[in-house]
Amino acid sequence: MEPTPETDPRTRRRGTPGTATGAARTEVSVPAVPTVPSSDLATDPFRADRDRISTSPFFARLGGVTQVVSAGGSGLLHNRLTHSLKVAQVARAIAERLLAQPETAGLAAKLGGLDPEVAEAAALAHDLGHPPFGHLGERVLDRIARHRFGLADGFEGNAQTFRILTTTDVRGPSAVGLDLTAAVRAAVLKYPWARLHYPDPHPSGLPVLPRGAGEPEDAPGTGSGKFSAYSTELDDFAEARAPFADRIEWWQQTVEASVMDTADDIAYAIHDLQDFHRIGVLQHAPVAAELGGWLRHAVELAGLDERTLLAEGGGPGRSLERLRRRLHAKDSWIVDDEAFASAVAVVRAELVDGLLGSAFDGSIESEQALAAFSARWTSRLVGGVLLVSSPPTRSGHVALSPAQWHEVQVLKFVHRRFVLLRPDLALHQRGQASLVSTLVDALDAWLADRDEAYRLPRRLRDLVELAHTEYSDLAGRAPELLVGATGEPVRGADAVHGLARGRAVIDFVSSLTDKQAVSLLDALSGRASQPWSESFVL
Repeated sequence: MEPTPETDPRTRRRGTPGTATGAARTEVSVPAVPTVPSSDLATDPFRADRDRISTSPFFARLGGVTQVVSAGGSGLLHNRLTHSLKVAQVARAIAERLLAQPETAGLAAKLGGLDPEVAEAAALAHDLGHPPFGHLGERVLDRIARHRFGLADGFEGNAQTFRILTTTDVRGPSAVGLDLTAAVRAAVLKYPWARLHYPDPHPSGLPVLPRGAGEPEDAPGTGSGKFSAYSTELDDFAEARAPFADRIEWWQQTVEASVMDTADDIAYAIHDLQDFHRIGVLQHAPVAAELGGWLRHAVELAGLDERTLLAEGGGPGRSLERLRRRLHAKDSWIVDDEAFASAVAVVRAELVDGLLGSAFDGSIESEQALAAFSARWTSRLVGGVLLVSSPPTRSGHVALSPAQWHEVQVLKFVHRRFVLLRPDLALHQRGQASLVSTLVDALDAWLADRDEAYRLPRRLRDLVELAHTEYSDLAGRAPELLVGATGEPVRGADAVHGLARGRAVIDFVSSLTDKQAVSLLDALSGRASQPWSESFVL
């Protein structure tokens, strides 16, 4: 008999009878406001989840958060909101395509289920935790969280997303999180583990590491570089994953999370290149020289030893050859030299000789060329999506076929090599990193000022109270999870309060838009000419 919404564990919300850990989570949460009845317009629980996400102010703020560089109000560059909308569009297309094939739909059901509404909801939510200035802000806040505040969990955009959905957003009926179904919460878990302690065994101990489970090269001993839950949200994590325990491996994404992840890769590979062609940053000549140089000298480049290759790092084709070698080292399960060469040739023809062959001049012809490129590549990549029953450790159940996988790697290489590594972007980002760090210092100093603490933004005070309740609960219920950045146990009321204060400041700063972060620091630094009146609390 098919499960109904009342009996399907995928549709259960926090604290629903029959779930594993909802009661404990509810005890940790404190709302200081009365609960409110559900105002969902949709009767389908998954569609209701999608609506709750899309109407959240955390979702709306993504319109002011950097995708790669700040749009500056031009409307020409993607921000995190427009990116999320496109990921949702691609995720739904992938889900519907897989469900249209009876064999694939049957396999998806065996693996725990696939619903287009769940995939779309997860795609809309996947970037909620991104702080001001995108990945740059993420790295800065992680370093500050670990080094300044002693938070072993640090900061991670995916884990912050899960925290928003389950804790810091208050628009759900319980006024704690959005009270989403288990399926949607699980679908947001792109890296289904915590940084250090959970689950046990931790995926960082597997013979072959899942993507993201390894330690960052520049921060050994700090745990997985990517993860999707902090210690404070582990009960929600366990509850969300419980319906899939006998369907997929403990370290694997759900099918719907894998759809979201694949859609994110597709959108990222295509749309950011469009942006930088549109504003004239992505130029034909250097990209053509790199791809063409590798195609002409592939055999010669393959024969170079590592030292020689690095010494000649500026020559055409050298960077692409280093990519080929990195793929062999990390993704030997799929990488193939013939497929790689074919992907380079296809990208050279489609992107370099095609799209970049003519400068974008704002004409109808240029706009049509850009739209055609996007539509053609989106269709090509979505058409290459596969659902597999037993994927390699480095892949999810939903994956691209080898040809399209190699093409995405080359497209992402072009973006990184000719946009992200530009010195002028580095200069811009160093200033943003300094801004985020100084803003955290200023807010922390305000919290420590007993004479002025009562005038703190109310939202920041609420976040301190919430975090203090959470960390106090962990200290009594699961003290093994309450450790500092050095791995030492955290004991004593003052130490617990210190962790809570740090998490609250990080929560607060990460919830700002780029512009709000700049304006708030101006006000705190005395540079604002008038009292700052823009509402910045979420």
